[in-house]
Amino acid sequence: MNETLPISITRKGVNLLKFLRPVLGAIILLFIVYRLSQVLFVQHTYGPETWTRLIIAGLIIGSVYALIAIGYTLVYGILFMINFAHGEVMMLGAYTCFFVFEAFKNIKVGTDPVLTFSNAYPVVSIIIAFILGMSVSALTGYLLEKIAYRPLRKAPRLVPLISAIGASIFLQNAAQLLFSPQLRDVANPEILARGAGWKILINGSSVTIPYTGVFTFLLSLLLLVSLYIVVQKTKFGRAMRAVALDKKTASLMGIDVDRTISLTFLISGALAGAAGVMWGIHNSMVYYYTGFIPGIKAFTAAVLGGIGNLPGAMLGGLFLGIIESVGPAALGIDFQLKDVVAFLLLIVVLTFRPSGLLGEVLAEEKV
Repeated sequence: MNETLPISITRKGVNLLKFLRPVLGAIILLFIVYRLSQVLFVQHTYGPETWTRLIIAGLIIGSVYALIAIGYTLVYGILFMINFAHGEVMMLGAYTCFFVFEAFKNIKVGTDPVLTFSNAYPVVSIIIAFILGMSVSALTGYLLEKIAYRPLRKAPRLVPLISAIGASIFLQNAAQLLFSPQLRDVANPEILARGAGWKILINGSSVTIPYTGVFTFLLSLLLLVSLYIVVQKTKFGRAMRAVALDKKTASLMGIDVDRTISLTFLISGALAGAAGVMWGIHNSMVYYYTGFIPGIKAFTAAVLGGIGNLPGAMLGGLFLGIIESVGPAALGIDFQLKDVVAFLLLIVVLTFRPSGLLGEVLAEEKV
């Protein structure tokens, strides 16, 4: 009798949770619909031009989140761990972008004292910034795997997680000591000048589609699609998927597991570095804490889309960016609460669909 009582209580709790979950979901949905109807049809707080600006901003920042989220997904899929230092890897890419553009800004070209290398050769400057930014971040990711994660590969899951948090704090403090805590303003070449862009008229108001935003969005999509093709169609991609499925069997089939994992960290670091360069180009401000919040939000995006799922990470990043940008206006709350909206969305998704929007992808041995 005493042994069956806890089981009975547990079953009642599970049944109660199954009953309360749809009720709670319906209440949340009704509240959102009510707030939307108030903002759109009663208060008329914002016009169509404002909604357009918010959606454009959401797509731009969402594409950066998606690029960072892919790194989380790659590492999680192959090692079943969350690399919480990934945001700091992105931060180093942003710093590299700043220093490259600063160097090119101070190199004079020809006899014109105003003409600098970055403005005389803007495309070359941008390409070099991306190559160096991605290289620094890729090397950082590679060293993190070698030093902080590989020795702990057979340890319980909590141990490498703590190591990742420690690596994150270490990289933050190292950047603060090396580069100082002050904000750095990235000096873009003139072809990607901030504030410049295509003008469109909506409801009599001018809406700017920024050059930096279009560049960031299109390049992010190109990198995301390229990575998906690499994972699905190449020999290395098959090796990655094999190692993610079963490391022992993959090793028996002739796959170098350690090399595959190291290359995965290199790729995820390079993508984070590209995201950091884009962040610097579009948002301009870089400092030692730059990668922390975008890194946490990118992790949120990976969970939203379905951790371990590459298309899910892409969708989750774009979805989170739009919700973060449009959410405060749609709910009629202060825009400073956008982070609250983003993480509240994570709680809601984990409550009602823990596997994410497109479903979590795990090997059978990890389930």
